[in-house]
Parts: sequence; structure tokens; C-alpha cells
Amino acid sequence: MHKFRELKLWQKAMDLTVDVYQHTDHLPQSERFVLLSQVRRCAVSICSNIAEGAGRNSNGEFIQFLGMANGSAYELETQIELLHKLNYIDETVRTTLFNQVDEIQKMLFKLMKALKK
Repeated sequence: MHKFRELKLWQKAMDLTVDVYQHTDHLPQSERFVLLSQVRRCAVSICSNIAEGAGRNSNGEFIQFLGMANGSAYELETQIELLHKLNYIDETVRTTLFNQVDEIQKMLFKLMKALKK
């Protein structure tokens, strides 16, 4: 079992989730139950899967949940692009969120690699 709160990866994923919530708070009412809900659930899924995996009994299970977190990170990347194409976020926000997602993806890869040793 790992102490997920001490993982920089989890902390950065939490920061990303907060940023996603803040940058999507202004979406129109018509998007409240579709895109807004999806993008937020996706961001929450990243940090949640890291935490759930850390609580599992083996490194193999932890790696599996990190893989799910990574999948959610790629999904979030797509949704951020969609938000930008729909003019719900500007280029600066898009770049900021992309950079955060990219850093998390790299950290996920490194942690999975380390756990496989």
C-alpha cells in the first residue's frame, strides 16, 4: 500500500482537477449535463484512480489503476481540445491545461515503469 497523498503525481492531478473546475465554471447551461459533466468527471477520474490504485494490495493492481488514470488523462486532453474548438476556453487556458496533463502523463509513465521493476 502506498500513501497517495504524499505522491507528487496525485497532488498535481488534484491541482489539475481544481483548474478544470475553475476554467469550466462559465460553460453555458446547455453544456451542464453533457460536456461540463464529462470533462469534470474525467479530471476527477485521474486523481481518483491514482488514489484507489495506491490502496490496492499489489504493485500490479496499482499499475492497472495508473493505466486507467492515464487513459483518463488522454480523454481529458481530447475534451480540452474540444472546449477550445467550441470557444469555451481560450488558447492560454488550453495551453496551461495541456501542459498540466502532459506532465501528469509523463509522471504516470515513470511511476508505472518504476513499479514494474
